[in-house]
Amino acid sequence: MRIHALPDDVLDRARELAGTDAHHEWHAESPGAPLRCCLRKAGPGEPVILFRYAPGAGVGPYEELGPVFAHAEPCDGPASTAEFPHAFRNAPRTLRAYTADGRIHDGGVAQPDALAQRLDALLDDPLVAEVQVRSASHGCFLFAVTRD
Repeated sequence: MRIHALPDDVLDRARELAGTDAHHEWHAESPGAPLRCCLRKAGPGEPVILFRYAPGAGVGPYEELGPVFAHAEPCDGPASTAEFPHAFRNAPRTLRAYTADGRIHDGGVAQPDALAQRLDALLDDPLVAEVQVRSASHGCFLFAVTRD
């Protein structure tokens, strides 16, 4: 499987707009915020931005818009794109599987000890092009997963 943080062009635009409108906020810090740029939690004193984002997999009525955090300045990105990010393994996650044409195909909630197996099972379906991993409690998009 391959893990996808937010695309650089999305992050660049959000950073450029941070603090300029109601949809792009700048925060001096927000310790513990799940960062979608590097797929870890924000530490104390790290400036972050909060903005709304619609992942590309869902289209039409399946498009979802929600809040996401990222570093206020560019970072090195995720430590790995080959394994489930450690910072996001500690809670149940909503998994939504999408077809290549942007329709929801399958989904569910996976407990921390079953996340990798559930993702593998969804990606084994040839109709699934991408799986979105979301917070089960808030519904926020965390990252996307595709086949290698």
